[in-house]
Amino acid sequence: MKIKVINIDNKPGKEIELSDFVFGIEPRSDIMARVVRWQLAKRRLGNHSVKTRADIKMTTAKMYKQKGTGNARHGSAAVSQFRGGGSAHGPVVHSHSHSLNKKVRLLGLRSALSAKARLGKLFILENVKCDGKSASLKKKLDAMGFKNLLVITGDSVDLNFQRAANNIIHVDLLSHAGLNVYDIVRKENLIITDDAVKLLEGRFV
Repeated sequence: MKIKVINIDNKPGKEIELSDFVFGIEPRSDIMARVVRWQLAKRRLGNHSVKTRADIKMTTAKMYKQKGTGNARHGSAAVSQFRGGGSAHGPVVHSHSHSLNKKVRLLGLRSALSAKARLGKLFILENVKCDGKSASLKKKLDAMGFKNLLVITGDSVDLNFQRAANNIIHVDLLSHAGLNVYDIVRKENLIITDDAVKLLEGRFV
C-alpha cells in the first residue's frame, strides 16, 4: 500500500510503499485482545498475600484440656477461627503472566498496525525536528489535528523533539523496538517516522 509522507509543518512530501504483509492485512480483533491481555497480565505484580497459621507467632501450648470442658477440641490458637489467627486458603504471591506464541504476538501487532491504516489513523512523518519547546510542537500537532497520538521513532531521534514531546499530555514517544499492541490501540492516532518504517517492517521478515 502507498501512503503520503508528511512533515512536522503538515506539508505533504514523497509517497512511500508500505508492506501489505505488515500494514495491509485483515485486522484480527480477537488476536489483538489476546495480546493485550497477555501484556497486561505480565504487568500485574501478584504480590497480594495473607498470613497462614504457619506465619502467626503464638504459643504452641494446648489451649485447654482435651476432654471434660464441654467445648470443642482445640490445640493451636493460630488457626483461622480465632481472632489473630491465620487465614485459610487465602491469596499467595504468584505470577499472573502466561505464555503466548510468538506468531500470535506478531499477528496481533500486524493487526493493530493494519487497523490504524484502515481507519486512516496511520501517518508517516519525515524531518522530525523542532526547537525543543513543547508549546510550539503542540501548536503544530494541533494544526494537524492530533490530540491523542503515539509517535514511533527510529534508532536516532532528535533530542529537541523528544524533550518537547515528553511534556505534552496524551502524546507518547516510543522506539520502534518497543512497539506493542497495547500502546497502539490505546491511542487514537499512530505516527511512524520515515526512518522507523523499514526497521519496523524488518521485525516481520
